[in-house]
Parts: sequence; structure tokens; C-alpha cells
Amino acid sequence: MSIAQPPPSGAFSTAGEEAIHRTVEIKENELTAADVQYENIDQLFEVQETVRQIIDNDYRQIALQFPDELLGVSVPIYNRLKQLLGDERNAYVLADTTYGSCCVDEVAAAHIDADVVVHYGHACLSPTSRLPVIYVFGKRPIDIEDCVDQLSSKVHAQLTDPGSTKSLILKPDVSYAYSTGKIKEAIQKQFPDTKIFAPEVLTRYVPPLSTSAVAPYAPTDPDQPSEPISPLPSTSPIAQDDKSAAASESISTEECLILYIGGESLALTNFLLTHGSSEVISYDPQTKSTRRETGSVNKLLMRRYAIIQKARDADVIGILVGTLGVASYLPLMAHLRRLLSKAQKKCYTISVGKLNPAKLANFMEIECFVLVACPENSVIDSKEFYRPIVTPFELEIALGVDRSWTGEYVLDFDQILSSRKPDDVPDEQVSDEDPDQPSFSLVTGTYRHAKRYVDPKVAHGERVDPDSHAITLRNNESALSQAVATAGSEFLHSRSFQGLEQRLGKDEPAVLEQGRSGIAKGYEDVDHPSIP
Repeated sequence: MSIAQPPPSGAFSTAGEEAIHRTVEIKENELTAADVQYENIDQLFEVQETVRQIIDNDYRQIALQFPDELLGVSVPIYNRLKQLLGDERNAYVLADTTYGSCCVDEVAAAHIDADVVVHYGHACLSPTSRLPVIYVFGKRPIDIEDCVDQLSSKVHAQLTDPGSTKSLILKPDVSYAYSTGKIKEAIQKQFPDTKIFAPEVLTRYVPPLSTSAVAPYAPTDPDQPSEPISPLPSTSPIAQDDKSAAASESISTEECLILYIGGESLALTNFLLTHGSSEVISYDPQTKSTRRETGSVNKLLMRRYAIIQKARDADVIGILVGTLGVASYLPLMAHLRRLLSKAQKKCYTISVGKLNPAKLANFMEIECFVLVACPENSVIDSKEFYRPIVTPFELEIALGVDRSWTGEYVLDFDQILSSRKPDDVPDEQVSDEDPDQPSFSLVTGTYRHAKRYVDPKVAHGERVDPDSHAITLRNNESALSQAVATAGSEFLHSRSFQGLEQRLGKDEPAVLEQGRSGIAKGYEDVDHPSIP
């Protein structure tokens, strides 16, 4: 529910104290401080188990990361942990994450030289690159009996059909993961002949040890993925142990009914996107209702396909940094740069923190953005942005890199990197097609000529187009060379206002006068000081 309106997105700056008094938007399906009774903090946030893991692994510097909606209980949790850990261990509360609060903020944790991050609240479970993580999701209340009854009634006809070979997969939201075992046991009693898979949601993650002395934020070879990352059940319906079990039974996800336990959220939307071929039935513990998830995802996929067509027509691409903590984000960005270079498109790498339309409107020469973020924050489905924002997977489809639109949807970094070819397409296999050949745009319904910002013909000394905006130079032998026009210069050339007229040598120099003193918030005239 929205409890306050955020400040205008078009504001260029605000007072510093605005961040303190700001009221954040709270979603209905998130655990908030208002849901917490202080006498139940130990049980709800597993304080004893957290302390045990910290002591067993001898962590000394502990970062406690809270989302905005749980900041109200951060102090009681901190005091309780300090009481049990003693003075020999230091704990720090982290808030106001740079990107999404579902990701581990390794950058903020590095400021205190943390040994571990204890992440509270909802999490996307994206693997980190450096720091171990202890996840504390919080235990949201759920009526297990009602959940079992409603889900069983929904799947009864399909599971009791004589020719049915359907299996069940339980996929809970992380805040209901603690109840999965009891739900599975109760459903198994009603359908004893049905195979039920319930992946375990990991509450602790330790990244693989790096063999390089370089910090994991910057691998030795940024074009190569880091060490293999243990898969987490964030965007996968089956955990690793259940995957092997399903494989041994020759069961695919298409042959399974997926029972999702949780309310409307980004996690559910992205889960449906990545499992479009599976039948999903969701149960919302807050409203105690069930439904089959179909239509809304089909509409979203159609909108994403339209955005892919816009990305295909774009010549200037902005790579938006949406995370600094998810492992393999650097190799993925290097992979995207190579793809754009081979497609002769201009790319810029931009980091603006949390996205809003006002920030991205400052880059009007960029025609399309690709967001490198965790799976839950990758799909931006908003009409407020002036330019389309695509995912890395969608960009690969737009560029025609050994992918076509089949309805399959990939958000995981490692899945994208593992499917790439070595060096993508070797230079000697580049097509001999005419780069000036027009292409048909499905967006405008007309033919268009793509702009080439990396010209492969220059190296072969071919003749320069005299109508081009590129700069031409002659060397000592009077041979003609070409400097390809930049996206920034072309955009400036197309603008009606290109800056103040310099009028060099036309106006006499002005006499120096005493100016004003102060800062931009309030200047003072020498003769007339301003009154605060």
C-alpha cells in the first residue's frame, strides 16, 4: 500500500534532511516493522540461529542489512545480537541500499570491512562475489491447513486422472519457506502416488574462493565468468538436489504443476516469465485465495517483444549498472560490450544508482538502455521512461546473436554467459553483407539505414562517403583517412540549441567587477546581503 507520495522525480536537487523525513512506499506482500511484535523478535528473525552461525565461523565484523520497511525493528535486533555476541564482535546496521534492497550490498559492507552480511527481509538470492551471507527472511504467518485444502482442490482433477503423470513442485516465496516441509507432507498424504519436489531455500551462502589476488569485483580476465556459482532457487523451480532427482526420474518442468506460495510480487512475475511453458497455480496467504497464472504473463511477454523491436532499431545503447554485488556482473557487461561492438553500435556504460525517469532523461542521445541487474529488478515495465529498457537476454535477441524469440525467457547471468560462443563470432567469419543495406523496422513499418559507429571498411582503405558527417584527414602521403562520427557529436549537431554563441573577437572584454559570495543555495551581494 502506498502511504505517501515520493518527492517529484523531476526535481534536480533537494535538501539533505529530505532523506531523513522521506516516507517510503510499502508493498502489501512485504514483511514490515508494523507486523512485528517485539516479544517475538527472537523467533521471527531467528536471532539464536544467526548468533550460532556468526560464532561458529568466527565472524568479527558483521554488517546487518535492512530494507526500508524493516528499519523500524533494526535497533531492537541490533541490541539483541550485541547482547548475545559480546563486545569482541562489532555489528553495523546498513540501510538505503544503492540499488535494490533484495540484493546484498557488498559495496556498503566493504566500507566497514565486514566479514559477513546478515541480510534481513525479502531477498532475490543472487550469489555474491566476495562476502558470505546469512539470510533472515522473517517468518510471515500462513494458514497451512487452508493452503493445503485450496491447492489440493485445484490440482485434484489433474492428479487423479487415470492417465495423468503429473508431478508437483512447491515454490514458496522466501518468507514462507519455513512452512514448505509441512505443506509438502500434508499434500503427499492426499496424493500418495504423486511425486512432489520441494527445493530447500538456502539461508546461508559462501562464495567460491577466488584463486586470484585481485578483488572479486574485478576478475583477472573480465571477459571470462568467475568461478562456478552455486545455483540458488530464486529463478529456478528446482534446487540442485531436486534437479538431479528429477533428471533421474526423467521428469521435466513442463510435465510438472508448480504450486507457488506467495502474493503478487516481482519474484512471482519473473518466476512466471522464466517458466512460461509450465502450469503455475499460486496461493496468496494474505488473501487466502488461489488462481491459475496465465493471461497477465502473456500480455507482459507481448510488451517485451515490442520493446525488443525498438532495441533492434537503436544505434546508441546505454549499459545501465544495476548491481555491484551479484557475481558475474562484470563478465556479463564485457560480453555485452563485445556484442555491441560487433554490431557496430555505440555503447555507453552508466551508473546512476536507483533508476528513475529524470535521471535517464539526461542521456537523450541514448536510444535504448540495457539493464544489468539481479533477476527481480531486471524487467522494467514502466511507461514513464523516455527510452526502452531491455534485459541482456532481450538485447541478444535484438542483435540476432544465435537467439530467436521462442517465448523462453532467461534472467540469470550465468545462463546467458554459458550459452555464448567462444569470442561469439570470430572476425574471419564476419558476413560480407553490405553494411549500408537498409533493414525493415517493425516499429515504424518502414526501411531504415543503421548508423555505423565502428566502421570495418576503414582498415581496408575504401573510399570515404563525401556526404558523411565524419571528419576526414590526410596524412603525409596525402592518403585520405576517416574518423567515424561519434554519437555525441551527431546528437549535438541535430539539436536546435547547441550552446551559447561564442562571438570570438566581436565583443570587447567586460570590466571585472566584484561578484557575489556564498553557495548555490544562497548568494550574498556585497552591498545587499541576503536575509535568510
